[in-house]
Amino acid sequence: MESSIFSKVKVVYSAVLLAALVLYAATCAPGVLWQDSGIYQYRIWHNDIEGKLGLALSHPLYHLIGIGVKYIPIGEFGYRVNLISAFAGAFAVANLFLLLRLWLKKNFPAILGAITLALSHTFWRHAAIAEDYTMYSALLLTELLILLQYVKTKHVVFLYLLGLVNGLAIATHMFASIAFVCYLVFLVVLLVQKEIRLKDFGVIVGLWIIGAAPYEYLIINKYIQTGDLAATLSSAFFGNKWQSNVINTGLSAGLIKENMTFLGYNFPTPNVIFFFAGVYGLKKVSPDRAFKNILLALLLIFFFFAFRYTVQDRYAFFLPFYCVASVFMGVGVHIFLKRYSHKTFAILIFAFALLPLPVYEFVPLAAERLEINLGMKRTIPYRNDYTHFLRPWQRGNEGPTLFAQEALSMVEEGGIIIADSTTVCPLWYVQEIKGVRPDAKVVSWHESYKNPIAVPTSDTIGELMAERGVYVVSPVAGYCPDYLLEGYDFIKTGPIYRVTERK
Repeated sequence: MESSIFSKVKVVYSAVLLAALVLYAATCAPGVLWQDSGIYQYRIWHNDIEGKLGLALSHPLYHLIGIGVKYIPIGEFGYRVNLISAFAGAFAVANLFLLLRLWLKKNFPAILGAITLALSHTFWRHAAIAEDYTMYSALLLTELLILLQYVKTKHVVFLYLLGLVNGLAIATHMFASIAFVCYLVFLVVLLVQKEIRLKDFGVIVGLWIIGAAPYEYLIINKYIQTGDLAATLSSAFFGNKWQSNVINTGLSAGLIKENMTFLGYNFPTPNVIFFFAGVYGLKKVSPDRAFKNILLALLLIFFFFAFRYTVQDRYAFFLPFYCVASVFMGVGVHIFLKRYSHKTFAILIFAFALLPLPVYEFVPLAAERLEINLGMKRTIPYRNDYTHFLRPWQRGNEGPTLFAQEALSMVEEGGIIIADSTTVCPLWYVQEIKGVRPDAKVVSWHESYKNPIAVPTSDTIGELMAERGVYVVSPVAGYCPDYLLEGYDFIKTGPIYRVTERK
């Protein structure tokens, strides 16, 4: 009987995994991307597991996997890299289903929890582009699945696996340090209560060290190179310049408003009420007090970490919270249907779970028609900000490639394009991987992965302009050197601007 149930769970798990993979692979971006995603693709192309922005932004395990994918000679390189996120996202959704199914012993609330996460805007968006967030999400939900099995069976082997998987998560994203602290407290309590032996604790630590080895290698290598332990640890925890963002404790009205918008747009469904039902009723259905406490701690810490974070793309930092929140929604659905089991309620709940699909289709159109300000300081060629930011699917997103091809075609022999961090990697990608205009010199003062010549300065710009054409992507503060904005004029040339002497 138990074997039959297990077989049925495997079938549904496989179906959820396949459905999520088809969704994400079908809506994945087809090639090179803007901003951080383009940087990830470019780093993978150059076998760069560290990057230039500090260790906290290195994400070595993701890039090691990307380097392996790079050597699969099938299809467009950029698409293959984007598919890493699709596969990871599918496993995250399937593991969320399995967590709830093994916990609640019901398919419907487990499937609803999985659908909730799968269709949440930020998760879906990051499952369709080159990013490490869905890989971390898959590892986080694997940790919770392992933790559930431990509290149900008390088999210490599950704690061994928990140590290994959290180590792998640390090597993927420093988000995992939040869960690490929760698990460490749990393990210390188990050790004090003599539920595990000191030998077991040592095995767990050893496996964690093995899992986190790619990140540990970068930290040790950085320290050997610099000899500065404080700077190395700062880089490992905060990156090169984000310490104030990470430890920020202030909140403004604008920040709160934006964060509430992010939360609402990820769960645009009446089913959100089941999240609160899940939080309220967790104690009744939790298999263990420690499991309940860890879930609540992760929910609160992930939420408050993202809510007071101040980086520009902070909407993505709510992703771990969305993963845990989706668990609570599944629990809430389970509690509700135990009391109100009529099929009509189940049908309505399922229909509400699909509401994000029409929302993501029509909201960008309405926002564009109403000319709602999304807070963008400039317009990027070949990018509609409304569909780019408000629709999670990226199928057909050829904008970065088209921009780079046209921009390079505008430049005369040996011309210079000064690009910002959002646009530089599509230009480098099209030059190196597609072989378009390798004679052009694309430079950026933001990134330094391959500048072919020194970035022009106020002292050298005049001599360079006398020899060749100099262009910028956007003559806008923050995206163009200040000395150019203050002392030169710009002539639009296709999607870029030629720098000219001010008359």
